[in-house]
Amino acid sequence: MQKLLGTVFFLPTLFLVGLGFAVAIRRLLGVRIGLVRTVLAAVLALVVSGPLLTAMVRRPEAIDTGSGLLLTVLAACCASLVAMIVLVIGEVLVPDGSLPGPVELWRGWRSRVIRARRYSQIVRIAARYGLGRFLRGYRHSGLESPASRRDLARSVRRALDEGGVTFVKLGQQLSTRRDLLPTEFVTELTQLQDNVAPIAWPRVEEVLVAEFGRPVGEVFAEFDQTPLAAASVAQVHSARLPDGRPVVVKVQRPGIERTVERDLDILLRLARTLESRTDWGRSLRVADLAGGFAEALREELDFTVERDNLQAMAAALADGPAREVRVPVPHAGLATERVLVMERLHGTPLGAAEETLAALGTRRRRQVANALLETVFDQVLVRGMFHVDLHPGNVLVAADGSLGMLDLGSVGRLDGTTRLAVGRLLAALGRADSMGACDALLELVDRPDEIDERTLERALGVLIVRYASPGANAGAAAFAELFRLVTTHRLGIPPQVAAIFRTFATLEGTLTVVDPEFDLVAGAREVGRTQLAESVEPVRLRQSLEDELVTLLPMLRRLPRRVDRIADAVEHGRFTVNVRFFADARDRRVVTDLVHQALLAFVGAAAGVLAVMLLGADGGPQVTETFGLFGLLGYALLIVAVVLVLRVLVVVFRRDLT
Repeated sequence: MQKLLGTVFFLPTLFLVGLGFAVAIRRLLGVRIGLVRTVLAAVLALVVSGPLLTAMVRRPEAIDTGSGLLLTVLAACCASLVAMIVLVIGEVLVPDGSLPGPVELWRGWRSRVIRARRYSQIVRIAARYGLGRFLRGYRHSGLESPASRRDLARSVRRALDEGGVTFVKLGQQLSTRRDLLPTEFVTELTQLQDNVAPIAWPRVEEVLVAEFGRPVGEVFAEFDQTPLAAASVAQVHSARLPDGRPVVVKVQRPGIERTVERDLDILLRLARTLESRTDWGRSLRVADLAGGFAEALREELDFTVERDNLQAMAAALADGPAREVRVPVPHAGLATERVLVMERLHGTPLGAAEETLAALGTRRRRQVANALLETVFDQVLVRGMFHVDLHPGNVLVAADGSLGMLDLGSVGRLDGTTRLAVGRLLAALGRADSMGACDALLELVDRPDEIDERTLERALGVLIVRYASPGANAGAAAFAELFRLVTTHRLGIPPQVAAIFRTFATLEGTLTVVDPEFDLVAGAREVGRTQLAESVEPVRLRQSLEDELVTLLPMLRRLPRRVDRIADAVEHGRFTVNVRFFADARDRRVVTDLVHQALLAFVGAAAGVLAVMLLGADGGPQVTETFGLFGLLGYALLIVAVVLVLRVLVVVFRRDLT
């Protein structure tokens, strides 16, 4: 019973003493330390304080009450000092926050298990298609030959296809990035199709009933249970509304959101790792590109976003230059996050419409191609919202040659400044003006700290002579070469700018299907010239002048008052210039790093001097029969001094190496 009572009283006392040690350690260090580390340091202080006090009190019978209290306080201080030294060394070796805490581990264990299973599945798929050597960091010995690149591209395509919807979508997007991948990979990845086995009608019916809240027969007069097409994200059925209008119903596959989010989490983690550990990942801003891909794919999963895009695009096309291009009008009352009901456009997918196109004749096919090109230019340069994936499968051709654009789940959006820069770039390329093209290009991209503008301007001049001169027929190769020029000079590519290049690269293949002899560069030059002529019409110029005056009028009204204030300050000797030193965050970072390194060197040197003094001092309390307290503290300070000095030297040597 006495042991039980002793334990009951001992545990709260131990907790209070440990809490006191933890508070004292945090206060003395002056920084916020994790709870787990503080508790461990407090436990260490408790463990050390007992032997220290025992070593100090050699003859307990000769110690009075006052001396005992002083020795107890001294032992607690020494124990706290030892705990703080251990904390500082631990912070140097493993910084606080670099490892997940127990609460995070407990909360995220399920997601980590699921992610680990998916990692294992991806690794097995990669190994099955001979990609395991790249996961281990080995380089293919024959990667430089076209035959080996074709074999590797085929393996990558099959692995992505088996990986599921997210990796299929990733491969489809990479197939438009000729600036990043060799031709063999682009050719192989363009074969990726997300056509999969359709889901059974009972599961489709469950989604429809769950989204509409009523039976399918009450919403539609007719509903074809056999899908028109089935993809990895959704499948499409034909139906008829109670008023007799034919529609198509896009139904999302059940459970696809969880699969996509799991795979996107893996891709984003991989992108952040590549950007932090590789130079090419930082130059290409892989994390931003992966983030843009993830955002676009999430928008594609929300059919209300596609509904809004269809409504906005329909309004823009109704007022656009080519009335032959349409999009299906959605039924706003029958659109949810997983179901979208829209107008049914009659026609044949462009990839299988050779008979329809042949019946139109050469002249009409050229007109249809020009109409599509004008529509895309109007979307990019005027409206600021454009279709980012106009491949032949997303374009319908009617018998009269009119076109229908499908799949607007993800669209590109441009602000006014970016649209103006794109227009200036295209106009400069059309005029063969390398200087103007260089200036416009630098407005579109994120400039690095150092860039050789003269070299960039010369490279643009060579590109213009090669691809934009009369008689050249380069097609998408011109845009791919321009993108490659951007990455060569380490210019950061914002996601919306990358979407523009992707659009034109995909558009070239679509226009070639419509008209095999269509010249994208010449057509773009002609469309740009037409839009430039329209922009300088008297009505447009007057409207632009009025808009500029409305913007400048408040500034012009305040200008005389400001000039008078400046003149008065100069006359009476009160004119001063306010300059803020270190206003740039980069300057502050440099100075802060220098101060930190100097402080570390000073503290390390001081700790070394104190260590030498303590190790050379005689006397002092004995901790053990061999070591005294002064010697123990001296060795501890010597370790701290060595660690701090090594940190400074590592930083110095790393800067010299770089």
